[in-house]
Amino acid sequence: MSYRPAENRYEKMPYRKCGNSGLKLPAISLGLWHNFGGDTPHETKREITQAAFDLGITHFDLANNYGPPPGSAETAFGEILRTDFAGYRDELIISTKAGYQMWDGPYGEWGSRKYLIASCDQSLKRMGLDYVDIFYSHRFDPETPLEETMGALDYIVRSGRALYAGISSYNSEKTREAVAILNDLGTPCVIHQPSYNMFNRWVENDGLKDTLSDLGVGSIAFTPLAQGMLTKKYLKGVPEGSRATQGKSLLPEMLNENTLASIRALNEMAEGRGQTLAQMAIAWVLRGGGITSALIGASKASQVVDCAGAIENLEFSADELAEIDRLSGEANINLWAKSSQTD
Repeated sequence: MSYRPAENRYEKMPYRKCGNSGLKLPAISLGLWHNFGGDTPHETKREITQAAFDLGITHFDLANNYGPPPGSAETAFGEILRTDFAGYRDELIISTKAGYQMWDGPYGEWGSRKYLIASCDQSLKRMGLDYVDIFYSHRFDPETPLEETMGALDYIVRSGRALYAGISSYNSEKTREAVAILNDLGTPCVIHQPSYNMFNRWVENDGLKDTLSDLGVGSIAFTPLAQGMLTKKYLKGVPEGSRATQGKSLLPEMLNENTLASIRALNEMAEGRGQTLAQMAIAWVLRGGGITSALIGASKASQVVDCAGAIENLEFSADELAEIDRLSGEANINLWAKSSQTD
């Protein structure tokens, strides 16, 4: 049966202005980092993306290396664009990135002009697109002049390969430098994608949230659920088959007894708010408008539905925020270092 999106898909989802640009993003976006490679049935991918679009989630975020194997997430999403989403391209925001290892040799990763432009072309081919809406430098390259990396983003936009330029996982200092270069080139940086959740607050400690506000740059937070820790999945320990047992981006030692106790206490707090833990975690990331969009991942459609329910209650009292600080601070986890290597 051919897919027809829900007619009421735009009735509930709020859309937030992305920095000083004219681009608006849904408060919740769908990332295809995990569960979109060759190890996931294509029908499951279809169900996940359909559920998202039906809920007004119009932004789908990828990268060249998402899989496994690398590139397979873009290939799968390209098939969905040709079938389920045919005719809806102008209702979608599609983003991709380059920066991590993608192919062998010295030109297959980091931030050189050669790598970024070649990777963008490959991504477009895999997805069957003429352009993406946002193209990111996936990580700062300490061995390539920032002017070269930003110059490549400028070229990618000016050549029509992308509509907007973004950066991911740059610290506050490098973000200011990158934004200044892009402004001088006439291709503003419209968005930054950092990791951010209750357990991982480097964007606050580094000052990045304030920097983005000062510069008028939008933001989309990945890992708002701390790789699944801020869901019901680990309330009773570490189940077999969970991300913590797969050797991917969540280390088993992060789920020690102190962390699990914090997760259980946060879950009780969420229940008191009439939310699931995942919904409260997403609402916390979006609180006060400091983050444009929360970037979720899902292994099944029901998880997308659950996460989308976060928009029903984005408000927190001062006491609630203080209690979340106390509980999450006890976990003493910094996912950024791990995510910056594997995202």
